[in-house]
Amino acid sequence: MRPNRWLRAISLFVGFAFLYLPILFLMIFSFNDSAIMTSWSGFSFRWYQALMSDHVLLTAAKLSFYIAALTATAAVILGTWAGYVLARMGRFKGFPLYVGLLSAPLVIPEVVLGISLLLMFVEFSKLFGWPDGNGIFTIWVGHVLLCMAYVAVVIQSRLRDFDRSLEEAALDLGATPLKVFFVITLPLIAPALMAAWLLAFTLSLDDVVIASFLSAPGYTTLPVEVFSRVRLGLKPEINALATLFIFVVGLFVIVASRMQRRVSNAEN
Repeated sequence: MRPNRWLRAISLFVGFAFLYLPILFLMIFSFNDSAIMTSWSGFSFRWYQALMSDHVLLTAAKLSFYIAALTATAAVILGTWAGYVLARMGRFKGFPLYVGLLSAPLVIPEVVLGISLLLMFVEFSKLFGWPDGNGIFTIWVGHVLLCMAYVAVVIQSRLRDFDRSLEEAALDLGATPLKVFFVITLPLIAPALMAAWLLAFTLSLDDVVIASFLSAPGYTTLPVEVFSRVRLGLKPEINALATLFIFVVGLFVIVASRMQRRVSNAEN
């Protein structure tokens, strides 16, 4: 038994090292005084100061956070209803088509999705004069279309394992199905909603392909801006920005974990 335990421990260590050592080195080198990203010359906050004066990068970061928050919220609202239909409504007429349309963003390459959305917005602009050019709205629509499918999968999985006895008891006591959904179902699946929101937020924040097709000058998201700078060579302030992002995302994960623990304790 002891060799197996050591093997599991080593495997776990190697796995975590493979995943998190690059992030750890990135955070360490964000405090590097050297302008060369791979050469340590001393501890310094100079790149955080340089980041605060890089208005283009900060504007792109603010835009990405804004779009990601809007995307995650809209995707959770639409994806929750879509997942609820998949888990609770059974097979209805047109069910295969519904599943296919909902799952399409999961399997269609993002390049194809971005081009098709761009062509759609161009035709809409010609026919109706709206939208008047690409910007926040077009990027938001593209990200919602992508993230909604992932949210629906998360919510569907949670609802399939959901104990329906409380819902049935509420229905027997005279509550309407809509009231049961908002008063009982939603609070009990709150951890799944938070996980789906974080997933959608991360997918939107990380997207390059769709945003590059649907953005315009003045509406460049952070991943597109960083990707464009790679051609000229990355500067160390990118490490500083990435470190700040890691702290923000880690804070979100801690909050979500505490919410999930509270809901689990309430259920028990």
